[in-house]
Amino acid sequence: MKTAAWCEAAAMADAIFDGALVVLSGSGGGLVEADMICAAIERRFLDTGHPRDLTLVHALGIGDGIASGINRFAHEGMVSRVIGGHWTWSKRMQQLAHDNAIAAYTLPAGVIQTLLREIGAGRHGLVTHIGLDTFADPRHGGGKCNSRAADDIVEVVTLGGKELLWYKPFKVDFAVIRGTAADPQGNLTQREEPSDMDAFAAAMAAHNSGGRVFAQVRDALDAPISPARDVAIPGILVDRICVNPQQCQTTGSPYDPAISGQLPAPPERAAQTLPDGLRYLIARRASEELTAGACVNFGFGIPDGIPAIAAAQGTDIAWTVIEQGPHNGELLPGHLFGATRHASAIVKSTDQFDFFSGGGIDIAFLGMGEMDAQGNVNASWLGADIVGPGGFVDITQGAKKVVFCGAFEAKGLQVAQHDGKVSIVTPGAIPKLVAQVRHITFSGRRARADGQTVLYVTERAVFQLMPDGLQLVDAPEGIMIERDILRRMPFAVTLSAPMAQRLASEQQAS
Repeated sequence: MKTAAWCEAAAMADAIFDGALVVLSGSGGGLVEADMICAAIERRFLDTGHPRDLTLVHALGIGDGIASGINRFAHEGMVSRVIGGHWTWSKRMQQLAHDNAIAAYTLPAGVIQTLLREIGAGRHGLVTHIGLDTFADPRHGGGKCNSRAADDIVEVVTLGGKELLWYKPFKVDFAVIRGTAADPQGNLTQREEPSDMDAFAAAMAAHNSGGRVFAQVRDALDAPISPARDVAIPGILVDRICVNPQQCQTTGSPYDPAISGQLPAPPERAAQTLPDGLRYLIARRASEELTAGACVNFGFGIPDGIPAIAAAQGTDIAWTVIEQGPHNGELLPGHLFGATRHASAIVKSTDQFDFFSGGGIDIAFLGMGEMDAQGNVNASWLGADIVGPGGFVDITQGAKKVVFCGAFEAKGLQVAQHDGKVSIVTPGAIPKLVAQVRHITFSGRRARADGQTVLYVTERAVFQLMPDGLQLVDAPEGIMIERDILRRMPFAVTLSAPMAQRLASEQQAS
């Protein structure tokens, strides 16, 4: 019978050869992050210059944003190519991409995870509608983020008369994963982790590619994991295991059974902190789009304040989901977004993305960096450095209704509210409504073709995507349609009947 192969993290680092393709499983804020192994690989490179010229693949941002996770690999010469779903957890890696020191690609997180599953199953890559008409589509860049990214990793194909994207498979040499504990047969459990993430898919992709799986755990068990259903990664997939007794559940924090879903929700939950200022104005208006019985996703940023507003107003949210796998959990803020407390279910993130792709979300509330005349949204490349979409594309392309939440302008915007009326105290210096977005993270063209309902909520205006373009459908009291909205836009929109009537009244009064 196979037994666990225990070793030190340094021995794992020694086994990684130059030019290898390494898959990291995990999510930001330390979620299911095998940082002891990553740190050992980094130490070996800094001491010896090896391993070098690695290809690094990761679906979501991993690490603490300072030193751990993806940052361990962000040294010139250590990696030659990165295929990442989210880049902002490593400023150093963003800089390497900006400087053309690596071949940089970004793809939807769910695409990366389910591609790993397809590789592990021996199928010829991933064929899906996810990414059509976005930056992942070869007609809009094919995920390439700099001139050094010369290889075509995505192709447009036609099956049964339907246009789809083919994400090409690759050989996985090493998968770096984490569990809570391992037993004498090398079985891993993730029962005390915030999420299972894509660890199984990554492990299977490496194992069935002829590669190796390196795992980090907190505990080495003397007896088999029981019940057997608690095993997340069977020992047959695991080549070496190291133990980190100081392993934390999230960045710098001990294990909390509420976060791993091992404690049921209390009968009454503490009141959530309400957002304030501009974030409150946008989130409050967006919350009006909630409907009874809906399955809802809330993204990072302004949308994550909507549940608190809904609770304060007594609005019931039937079911919530996030890409890391939890269902109906209380969202944790800031860098711990992706973890929840008191979830009613936690599934593998690969399974969650399948649910998203198939249309399981009724309403998705997401942030937006830029929007344009076609209804496109950019949330993946803002400023000089690539951001990456995370689960944004998978979520928005599958949801029946999408509500984007963001400020009308940036840098210096100040807004006041008094007696229910909103006023613009100081306009922002940077427009967020642009003639054409830099990076298409959400395609208005695709949304119209798929019949999605799409709204764009700002502090002063609400737009809806119509068959012939964008329409202004709402504005809070106190906002002047011509002065505060239309004159500050680089493109024309139609007006709904109430907005047209309000504009006529403003013009008559002036």
